[in-house]
Amino acid sequence: MQDFIAAHASHADPAQAMSQVAGQVQAQLAGRSQPFLPSLGWLYFTDHFADRAERLLADAQARWPGVAWVGAVGVGVAASGVEHFDTPALALMLSDMPAGDFCLFSGRQPLAPEQAFAALVHADGNTPDIPELLQEVSGRTASGYLFGGLAASRKRSVHLANGVFEGGLSGVGFAQRVGLVSRVSQGCLPLSPPRRITAAEGNIVRRLDGQPALPLLLADLGVRLEQREAALAALRTTLVGLTDGDGLALNRGGQFGADTRVRHLIGLDPARQAVAIADHAPVGHQLTFCRRDREAARRDLVRICTEIRDEVETAVALPSPVPAEGAAAVAALAGLPYAAEPPPGRIHGAVYVSCSGRGGPHFGGPSAELQILRHALGDVPLVGFFAGGEIARRHLYGYTGVLTVFTGRAA
Repeated sequence: MQDFIAAHASHADPAQAMSQVAGQVQAQLAGRSQPFLPSLGWLYFTDHFADRAERLLADAQARWPGVAWVGAVGVGVAASGVEHFDTPALALMLSDMPAGDFCLFSGRQPLAPEQAFAALVHADGNTPDIPELLQEVSGRTASGYLFGGLAASRKRSVHLANGVFEGGLSGVGFAQRVGLVSRVSQGCLPLSPPRRITAAEGNIVRRLDGQPALPLLLADLGVRLEQREAALAALRTTLVGLTDGDGLALNRGGQFGADTRVRHLIGLDPARQAVAIADHAPVGHQLTFCRRDREAARRDLVRICTEIRDEVETAVALPSPVPAEGAAAVAALAGLPYAAEPPPGRIHGAVYVSCSGRGGPHFGGPSAELQILRHALGDVPLVGFFAGGEIARRHLYGYTGVLTVFTGRAA
């Protein structure tokens, strides 16, 4: 069994914020009959504290000796039902997970091949070739599954792994016996069917399914370029979902699958009847026009919470004739982590990484995003941060929420 305790505080003085968090932890421990000996800790803090990251980490290490610490800076931090956005704050979570169930990694101590089944990754977005680094770390895990995000700061862009790092990436890998369930919320409503990119140059998409891209976009939006105001209004909220050629673009519910990355639509080229997107557009990939709005974001966040709860609460053991390696392969194709044993039926703790462009205002009010999570999951220990990019599977996303829950430890 593994247990989790989470706390959060907002204060202009980081030492006072840490003291308040420590008091909350002690209050939660006071009523317990069983000892709680933490081994792994998460520490997220807003960029108001970025210049004092070393002091914060040292304070946490002194208060909880022997704990291995991971974390990152964000423009906001998340807790159960609460967000602290653009204000000095920190959120902390402790677990008594057995030391053999996890391993920290960083530039000083890279993750060895097959050392972990899945991994939480924090990275500095200013580092060149982040997508390639994620592919490399993904390849070092047994399942290929990563979750996490890019540090977001107007000061130092730092991340933690028993030390404070700028540049590169760090995190913690988990053994297969650690129960994990993870989902990505794109928060977008698809406006078109997935279409194959059949002609493109760099980030310029010229043809989709053999047809000029721009007329298809305008037809999907129901506008014409001559209707300038209506066209601009529709285009401002239009994005594209990019999916690898063999990936699942839309799931059964008509929402984006795990392989889809949402990117901005950044320009039109009427002369070539083309559209420009904020990413490379490889020929053979699938492209879906989509819209991001409050209702779509709320609905999709509820969807992933429902999927997670259903998987955790109704999980059953695999029939014995199914080889474990076969089931793992099926899970890998679906872009999901696989555990040989079923989750024990409840959520013990959670990590949530959301885009810095989301948060309460995008969902209808202060802390609305985190309140949706608490309503859907219950008041489970949860921490997270508002990132400069989100990580799931082996991909770097934008404007998404990545929710990962810990469901216990397989025997």
